[in-house]
Amino acid sequence: MSNTFGSDFFKGNRERLRQLFTGTAPIVITANVSLQKSGDVSYTFHQDRNFWYLTGLDEPGIVLVMDKGKEYLILPERSHVLDVFEGEYSDDRMREISGIETILPAKEGWKQLSARLKRAQHAATLAASPPFIDTISMATNPARRMLIDRLKEIKPDIELLDLRPHLMRMRMIKQEPEIAAIQKAIDITVASIKAATTPAKMEKYHYEYELEAEFVYGVKKRGATLAFESIVAGGKNACIIHYMVNNAPLEDNQLVLMDVGAEVDHYAADLTRTFIKGNASKRQRAVFDAVNEAVEFELSLLKPGVSFSDCEKELCQFVGEKLRELGLIKSISDEAIRKYYPHAPHYLGLDVHDVGDYKVPLEPGMVLTVEPGIYIPEEEIGVRLEEDVLITPDGCEVLSKKLPRALVW
Repeated sequence: MSNTFGSDFFKGNRERLRQLFTGTAPIVITANVSLQKSGDVSYTFHQDRNFWYLTGLDEPGIVLVMDKGKEYLILPERSHVLDVFEGEYSDDRMREISGIETILPAKEGWKQLSARLKRAQHAATLAASPPFIDTISMATNPARRMLIDRLKEIKPDIELLDLRPHLMRMRMIKQEPEIAAIQKAIDITVASIKAATTPAKMEKYHYEYELEAEFVYGVKKRGATLAFESIVAGGKNACIIHYMVNNAPLEDNQLVLMDVGAEVDHYAADLTRTFIKGNASKRQRAVFDAVNEAVEFELSLLKPGVSFSDCEKELCQFVGEKLRELGLIKSISDEAIRKYYPHAPHYLGLDVHDVGDYKVPLEPGMVLTVEPGIYIPEEEIGVRLEEDVLITPDGCEVLSKKLPRALVW
């Protein structure tokens, strides 16, 4: 973690949570646990974003307890083998980062928490996601379910209160250090895209992965990590929204779509540009121009007081008009539009698709993406242009404005 976030940031977040949660029940929140990759090898660890938001800690298995004016951390039980291979947890470092003075070993911490829970009617925590999310075919981290099972084991009839709405509300409005981290992630992303897509370099790329590798090199050289797996899609591959194979040949006179983002201090950038490797046809230019106009249209809508979902409805109508002009649809309907524009913008922050309520009015401090696209698989044309935007008191600021939107660079 860099100096962007001091312990005051995490202390302030815990205090804001106490103010939003007006009850007297103990608050118990867990870190993620490591997940097996194969054998005795784990995947790269990614912390539960809400736990990090409250503590700044990146170690797995820790439990945060906030009980009225008291707060403490419970460390997980760890084997000597794990300490030898990965290093022991440093209590002093955790105190410095989180601002939490009391750090207890597993046995002592759970004894203290158990005694408190047995006297309580309620406990507040984060509800667990289902073990498997069918729509995205993804297994979820079991840490929250494991914590809930343990709380229920201590007191079977305890009523658990869900803190997710409070933390969602808190995370929707970005504080100054968060905006600074997002801006740095965007600036690194912009610089890495520009460095990877110079005309001289573009002439040398023969495969999608070569362009991807140059971008990844640029991000890491500039001191950041990847916010998500990069999308580099040429031709028909650009019509697959989350295409991440990145191994097809890059042909001349072919559109190339890059959807990429750096991560700085856990905060993400998410930018998309579509450009041509060679010479653009009249049809490719027409589709690109339609998407570019859609970006400008949505930017004109974004300001405090309007809802994200209402802006998206207006954007869909605008894209529908463009689809009709392109001869792709005859009448404008949601079904017809979604055939060629099947996704939507989103909040941005600790997660690339950050938590947020899409029905509430926009407020200053919210950060979101603007990313219309038109995808025509039968013509092997896919165009998406994505900006990262901060809502301001007077409208919005495009944080990614240093990266041009142009078909030919």
